[in-house]
Amino acid sequence: MTWHERIPKAELHVHLEGAIPHAALFALIRKYGGDPSVPDVAALARRFEYRSFPEFIEAWVWKNRFLREAEDFTLIAAEMARDMAAQGIRYAEVFYSPSIFVRPGLSVPDVTRAVRAGLARVPAIEIALIADLVRDYGPDAEMKTLAALQEVRDLGVIGIGIGGSEQAFPPGPFRGLYEAARAAGFRTTAHAGEAAGAASIWGALRELRAERIGHGTRAADDPALVAHLIERRIPLEMCPVSNVRTRVVGSLREHPIRRYFEAGMLVTVNTDDPMMFQTRLADEYRRLERECGWTRAEIRRLILAAIESSWASEERKRALVAEFTRDPAWHEA
Repeated sequence: MTWHERIPKAELHVHLEGAIPHAALFALIRKYGGDPSVPDVAALARRFEYRSFPEFIEAWVWKNRFLREAEDFTLIAAEMARDMAAQGIRYAEVFYSPSIFVRPGLSVPDVTRAVRAGLARVPAIEIALIADLVRDYGPDAEMKTLAALQEVRDLGVIGIGIGGSEQAFPPGPFRGLYEAARAAGFRTTAHAGEAAGAASIWGALRELRAERIGHGTRAADDPALVAHLIERRIPLEMCPVSNVRTRVVGSLREHPIRRYFEAGMLVTVNTDDPMMFQTRLADEYRRLERECGWTRAEIRRLILAAIESSWASEERKRALVAEFTRDPAWHEA
């Protein structure tokens, strides 16, 4: 086990449906009759290679065909949690997209209960849930999802986000949805600055009043936005390998995370859809160190930034910092 796996970590931007270990997803594919394009697990891994962001979305939609029953969500939640715990992740806030899977016999509360049942099988990691609402469905439809979430918020659903086709659906129309979520006590984040530019991030901040920004890769397009993010200490949930895999940036060395970090921005490292991008959180840190020259002291600062940016209580944050910093791996050079 490498240092990058041993050191305790926290993650804030990872999608359950994109974090399914390949063996578990292949078992689901076989459960539902198989697919000739993926005769084995190796072929499944090759299925998750992309030349563009739209190709990634196509693969995301294809994969969802094999998530049909509540027990499927229990399976993938447990397998994701086991993988996260095995690489030293102690605390995570995980997106899940219940509205995508609503059908007769499977409701938003059903999906949520099934996911929590799977997570409960892995007590070695603490996982809170964020419902990732879908831009493409429109605010009226996702307002119904928000209402349904009220029934299961005691299962650790602490916030909402908004994903989907960022370039086609700007934030403004979802303002009422975010106001209703805040009124109900949910925390808020928003995917922005990944498939669209700085204006999308401004919209998430001004229209939605999002507390965190998912990705934020394009913030550098607007120096005023960079200054605003630094001044307000608004966290960015950055996903370096994801952005390279979907061709949002050309290479890991070109990724803006280093510039943001050195400018004083509050940045965190995350995997987004790790099993669809052939990465893990330990790999993200390993690659930052070996390919981009990040020091281990800087990596420790990134991990602490994840705790600071999390939606855990202040008491829990202090406990996590104490737990992480007394771990023997924390002090390895």
